[in-house]
Amino acid sequence: MFRSLHMKLTLILLLLITSLMAVVGAFLTTSVSSFFIDTFYQQIDNVFGEDRQDFVASLREAADSGSVELIREMLDANAGSLGIDYSTRNYFVLSGESGAYLAGSAEESALPREQSANLLAARNAVSRREETFVADESSIAADYMDVAIPILGGDNAFIIYILDNKDTVSGLNGQLFDIIMQALVIGLLISVLLSFLLSKTMVGPIEKLTAGAEKVASGDFDSQLPIESDDEIGILTGTFNEMAGVLHTTLAAMENERNKLDTLFLHMTDGVVAFDHDGQLIHCNPAAGTMLQRKVEGTYQDLFGSVFPFAQVLALARPNYLESEMVVGERTLELYLAPFSDAASGGVLIVLHDVTEHHRNEERRKEFVANVSHELRTPLTNVRSYAETLRSAPGEIPPEMEANFLDIIITETDRMTNIVQDLLTLSRLDAGNAEMVLSRFSFQEAIASVVRSSALNAKQRRHTLVYDPPESLPLIVGDRRRLEQVMMNILGNAIKYTPDGGFIRVTAGSLEDTVWMEVSDNGIGIPEKDRERIFERFYRVDKARSRESGGTGLGLSIAREIVQRHHGTLALADHQGPGTTIRLTLPITQAHTEHMT
Repeated sequence: MFRSLHMKLTLILLLLITSLMAVVGAFLTTSVSSFFIDTFYQQIDNVFGEDRQDFVASLREAADSGSVELIREMLDANAGSLGIDYSTRNYFVLSGESGAYLAGSAEESALPREQSANLLAARNAVSRREETFVADESSIAADYMDVAIPILGGDNAFIIYILDNKDTVSGLNGQLFDIIMQALVIGLLISVLLSFLLSKTMVGPIEKLTAGAEKVASGDFDSQLPIESDDEIGILTGTFNEMAGVLHTTLAAMENERNKLDTLFLHMTDGVVAFDHDGQLIHCNPAAGTMLQRKVEGTYQDLFGSVFPFAQVLALARPNYLESEMVVGERTLELYLAPFSDAASGGVLIVLHDVTEHHRNEERRKEFVANVSHELRTPLTNVRSYAETLRSAPGEIPPEMEANFLDIIITETDRMTNIVQDLLTLSRLDAGNAEMVLSRFSFQEAIASVVRSSALNAKQRRHTLVYDPPESLPLIVGDRRRLEQVMMNILGNAIKYTPDGGFIRVTAGSLEDTVWMEVSDNGIGIPEKDRERIFERFYRVDKARSRESGGTGLGLSIAREIVQRHHGTLALADHQGPGTTIRLTLPITQAHTEHMT
């Protein structure tokens, strides 16, 4: 609503009138209050001041005689000079010692409930036997005006207390407020009318300029706005017409170049950055900003000065080019730099190609081949060694040793089979060919089944295996066989890597839409430097011990792949003391079911 210039001008005028009337009202109210306060204390001074010492002396004589009635008569005689009207302003004769009411132009109930500062000061003056004119002027905001005059006569002491409740001031201020409000309403009505007329006169030409600007923005450069005045708005209109003509010519010249660049660069997956012959940026496509992970701006020196000097690239003879690599964050970019046109009017064009994934895949391939070769070489070497021993000495090896050699050959063969099987499983998971057979089953029963299956193995190692089943766990949707494989891997690792006689605890529970299982042990634990890598393929914390126990370094990798296919998490949890805690978290339901039984 207030975005309209009409409304802004109207609102400004309304605020101006309102502010002016508020200031005038506050000034008048303050002036009236100040006038009444000054008049009150001036009247008191005229009666009890330096010029009326005879009156004060008469009051002392009356006080000496102890006649309260005589003091009252004297005050009544000067009631006009004191402004006593017996309704809003009254006088009181009070005891000098106690401040008790003795007489007055009004009843005792007209006195304030609590004695004022002036009255207390007057009582203090009486106690010191001093006649002090006590008149601490009241503030504008106070509810009343008062003055207290001690009168001492012989052994007697009285206090003449004059009190004005300001009803006259309040009534006059109320009338002033009514007058100001009436004037404010009339002023606002007039200001609304004038503001609309003024805003219409000012905004009309601006609205025409806005309409013309909208036409130019839509591509219509033929319309010329009429110049209706010689003032600033007329000058602005003429300047706008000239600007529209220049803009039309410039845009027509740029259109062809823009179409060429847009078609060539906009949809390229490779980044393209171009600089003029001074090294200033003239173009870049969105892919370049994504690859460089920053807003592409500035000069060649800012962006690629560390790769090749600009002069060296610009001096190349076409079609020669320079090739280099740049690392940006975790990305590896391959750069091709070449000049375009001639050195005077041309520049440098840079093409960026993201080879990060290619490098990563190459490193993974090399690492994978090395790991597989290493894992298979050890059992193959053992098989060959024992087979050659059996072959080289037929009939000479004791039957017990021969059986032992054959057992080792079978064990190493099983180990190679497990490695190949694990690799096949990972390959299927990576390719998405490992179909998940989803069904609704009891998560609690699955955990209990895995614990029962592992109990004998734990007992052989003299472990204490404890399972604390919750009262109930919800049914979940998942591939029970594969999830039990994950649980078996976690629990098997705890049994395998905990020294004999250890303690292993299995706990489980559920949250709003997930279930979880934790396996904690007091085994060898995982060093801090290895915690982030234990789920990598072929990674083992203690390689010698892993091979002794038959580990391939693929179990946790397969487990995490299966859990991720179920949209869950498998991670190390916080653990107090020696040992390890691994937490498995799974959703109760699956958003996408592959094969539901």
